[in-house]
Amino acid sequence: MEDFNQLAAPGYPIFLGSEFEHPPIDKARFHILPVPYEATVSYQGGTGLGPAKILEASWQLETWDGYSTPCEQGIYTHPPVNVKGKGAKVIKNIAKDIQKIVKMGGFPIALGGEHSITYGVVKGLLDAGIKDIGVIQIDAHADLRDAYLGDKYSHASVMKRVVDEGIPVFQLGVRALCHEEVAARKKHGVYHLDATELVPNNITSIDLPKDFPTNIFVTLDIDGLDPAIFPSTGTPVPGGLGWYQTLALFESVVKQRNIVGFDVMEFAPIKGFHAYEFSAAMLVYNMMGIVERCG
Repeated sequence: MEDFNQLAAPGYPIFLGSEFEHPPIDKARFHILPVPYEATVSYQGGTGLGPAKILEASWQLETWDGYSTPCEQGIYTHPPVNVKGKGAKVIKNIAKDIQKIVKMGGFPIALGGEHSITYGVVKGLLDAGIKDIGVIQIDAHADLRDAYLGDKYSHASVMKRVVDEGIPVFQLGVRALCHEEVAARKKHGVYHLDATELVPNNITSIDLPKDFPTNIFVTLDIDGLDPAIFPSTGTPVPGGLGWYQTLALFESVVKQRNIVGFDVMEFAPIKGFHAYEFSAAMLVYNMMGIVERCG
């Protein structure tokens, strides 16, 4: 990382920068946007360190993901979003950066950071003029509280902000939710296949409802996967999705609709355990590969 050309910003290496020079911004399909925001975490912290550690670990990846070479379509790593401030201000900054990426024809990939970030990403897609959009959420939690600890921009309220925009949501892998969130699911018609159905039955493919929007954004909270794979998250819950199951579910939805972006949230590095950082980077790259082949 001594070559400044291989840095998105001080302390932020570019994704897979060990393998290629940073392409011109207008020549890349995939646009990585680091969002090191951490303000409302309710258990263990560390998600603010997630984006930099994922980018650093990506230097150890193979360019061939086992099926194709996604980096050949170009990966541009942006400087991290300005996360000074809190709540609405940060959401606005995220939305502005996402809108710029979409307007230039790029495919946005946001790296968190806490899950409240996703509302800013979705707002950016809307501001860029993308219509008829739905969100696929892979998560241990429903995140449908209207507010948590009095904060409407909490990581526990992010999907409530999304459905309040009138955006359909399909939740996968949820296994921790409260009565308020059960009611919110019913009120807003939130589709869901929870972990209690997906995991014991090893379901790896779903059929989206016929009326689900044409354009989809996928938000993946690291805690959607089982903590045996990713203990490196702020709010781990046992009984989560497996590695191959997660990728297969992602592929099944990408094949059915036009994917307009995705994010990977809530990765909280554990000092000295590089396997989790590498796994997070590999997850992001494998998802890029699926988009390249199927999207």
